[in-house]
Amino acid sequence: MDNDLRTWLKQVEGIGRLKRIKGADWNLEIGCLTSLNVMKKGPVLLFDGIPGYPPDYGVITCSNMEAGTLAVTMGMPPANSDRDLLAVLGAKFAEWEKKIDSFPPQTVREGPLLENVHSGADLDVLAFPAPKYHEEDGGRYIGTGCAIITADPDTGEVNLGTYRIMVHDSKTVAIYMEPDRHARSHIGKYHRKGKPAPVAISVGQHPAIFRVAGIAVRSGGEYGFCGAMLGKPVEVVTEEITGLPVPAAGEIVLAGWCPPSVTRPEGPFGEWTGYYGSSVRPAPVIEVARIYHRNSPILLGSPPDRPARSQGNYASRMFNSALLHKYLSGIGIPGVVGVCLSDAAHRQIIAVCIKQQYYGHSKQAALAVTQSRIGTNVGRYVIVVDEDVDFTDINDVLWAVGTRADPEKAIDIIRRAPSSPLDPLIGTRTEVLLNSRAIIDACIPYEWRDKFPKAIQLSDELVARVKDKFKGQL
Repeated sequence: MDNDLRTWLKQVEGIGRLKRIKGADWNLEIGCLTSLNVMKKGPVLLFDGIPGYPPDYGVITCSNMEAGTLAVTMGMPPANSDRDLLAVLGAKFAEWEKKIDSFPPQTVREGPLLENVHSGADLDVLAFPAPKYHEEDGGRYIGTGCAIITADPDTGEVNLGTYRIMVHDSKTVAIYMEPDRHARSHIGKYHRKGKPAPVAISVGQHPAIFRVAGIAVRSGGEYGFCGAMLGKPVEVVTEEITGLPVPAAGEIVLAGWCPPSVTRPEGPFGEWTGYYGSSVRPAPVIEVARIYHRNSPILLGSPPDRPARSQGNYASRMFNSALLHKYLSGIGIPGVVGVCLSDAAHRQIIAVCIKQQYYGHSKQAALAVTQSRIGTNVGRYVIVVDEDVDFTDINDVLWAVGTRADPEKAIDIIRRAPSSPLDPLIGTRTEVLLNSRAIIDACIPYEWRDKFPKAIQLSDELVARVKDKFKGQL
C-alpha cells in the first residue's frame, strides 16, 4: 500500500530527513531525545531496539516539524519556507475540501493491519512501547499522533479526531477530550441512551490521517479530505467489535467501548501551551476489546512541548493558519495576504497580513479572527500587519508592532471570549471557560499610508541578480 506509514518513511528518508536511534528507553529517554532534536530542528526520528520490547517495534517522533516533511505528508512539491508553504496551502485546502465527496474511504476485506489480532486474555496495550514523554506526565501516552474514530449513533456519521490517550493497564486507557469536540458529542449521545460508545484508536498510520484528524474540516469528511490530499481513497477495514472503519494499512489499532459513568484519573500531560495541561482529573475510559497490529509495528508519536520548540505544533500551525486564511476570505474580508499562528506561542499569538484597502480594514480582519474557532481557542493576541511584513517571522511581526503600533490607538481588548481547559490562566477553574483577547493593529495607519517613512526593502530583482552572481558563496 502506498498510503501507509512505511511508504512515508521511505519518502522522508529519500530527502535526507530520517534518523534512526537504537536503544532509547520508553521512560523519558524517547521524549528527551525528541525535545533535543526539535530544538535544533532535526529530522524525523525512528526509535527501535527499545529496552523491554522486541527489537523491531518502533516509535516515530518529529514527523512534521518543518516545511519539507510536511510537504511530503501532503503529497505536495517540496517547500523551502513557511511562507512558501502557506502560499500554496490555502489554495490546496479549498481544492481538497471540494473533492471530499470524490474520495470516500474504500472498504476492503484485507490489509496489513490484520496481520495480528488479539482479544480476551491475549489483550495487552502495554505490549507496545508507549512512551512517558515528559518528566511530570501522569503516565504513559500511547495516543499523541493518533486518530480517534467514532460515529454519531443517530446519523452514522464517522469522525476522526486527535485526543490524548493515557495507558492505565493492559486493557484500559483514558481519553482526554475538550468540551466542544465531535468525539465527545458522539460518546455523549451513546451515554445519554445508557449505552457504551464504540471507539477505535489508530496510533500508527500515515501522518496525513493524523494531521487531518487534528484540524477543522467538514464534519464527517476527514477520510474524504485525506483521500483528496493523497490523491486516492483511504482504504479501511470494518473493525469487528465496533463496526467502525479503521485504516487497513494502519500499524496499531485499539478498539473497544467507552462505558457511561466510568472514569479514571488522567493527566497531567505536557501540552501544546508549554505547560502541563488540565492537571489530574477524572476522564472517560475505553475498555479495549480488540487489538490489531502489523508485524514489526510502529507507534506514531507527536509529543507537545513549548510552542517555540514543539514538533507537534508545526503542522497544526500550518494547517490552521491556512484554514484561517480561507475563513477570512470566505466571509468577505478582502486583501488577505496570509495568516500565521506564531512559532513562539502557537495559537496564542496570530499574525494576519493584509493589503489595506479602506479605513478600518485592519481592525475588521482582526475582529474576525478573534471570533473564529479555527485553531484560536486559548487565543491571546491577534496582530495585523501590512503586506511588506513577513507574517511568518515573529521578529518581523514584532518590528511592525514596535514601529507602526501606537499603544494608545492600536490596542483593543475583547472580554469574555471562549477559552479551553488547557488555558494556563484558567488552570483548574474550568467551570468558567472564558478569557480576553487583545487586538494589535500594527499596520501603517491608513490615513498616513502615503506619508509614512519608507521601509528598507530588497527588491526581488536585486535579490535574484545578486544570488545568481554569487551562487555558492553565501
